[in-house]
Amino acid sequence: MSVSQNVIVLPTRGYRGFLFDMDGTILNSIASAERVWGRWAAEQGLDVEKFLPFMHGKRGIDTITSLNLPGLDPAVEAEKVLRGEIDDVEGIVQIPGAAEFLASLPAGQWGVVTSSPLELAKARLAAAGLAIPSMLVTAEDVTIGKPDPQGYRLGAKRLGADLSNVMVFEDVPAGIKAGEAAGADVMVITATHTHDVEGGHFRIPDYTGVSVSVANDGVITFQSRA
Repeated sequence: MSVSQNVIVLPTRGYRGFLFDMDGTILNSIASAERVWGRWAAEQGLDVEKFLPFMHGKRGIDTITSLNLPGLDPAVEAEKVLRGEIDDVEGIVQIPGAAEFLASLPAGQWGVVTSSPLELAKARLAAAGLAIPSMLVTAEDVTIGKPDPQGYRLGAKRLGADLSNVMVFEDVPAGIKAGEAAGADVMVITATHTHDVEGGHFRIPDYTGVSVSVANDGVITFQSRA
């Protein structure tokens, strides 16, 4: 399914839990990430323009390992990139309406599942003015990163929710595939995209045009503000 910008497609059913990716989904860190990764890619002699779209949504160590660059230790290089990302949080902002939307959700029924390490996740959330969620799955919590569904399975387990009753919020193919492979419905956030993204069944540009209602039994349902 092709996901277009500025289009809202909401589910009519309700959910027991929401799981959010972080980068590109509740905050925009593209400029920061591409500055750091762009410098690293140039140092390795890679085609920076072709490389940058490839690295989004994945753990740094998975991205570097998949390149099979001779003479490089992926763990060492991933740590170098991580230090650079933690030091460079300039321009990181929340996706419009994200803070208000997250605050409207019932406690214990949502969390964040990110490919970022914990230290970087905390730095970026703080830079965007977003609180650290009580349920946070980071790169250290999984052995295989997105597009593998391990992170979302762990997130749902921590929420005590069945993945068939969970909505995953994502923005890039690796994350969309992870949510779908986990068995969850996927909401694609298109705010940071300049092109169509394949996958997902539902979509919103950002959080300004949607709200939720919570039933007495805890079921969360989307509502359009339009």
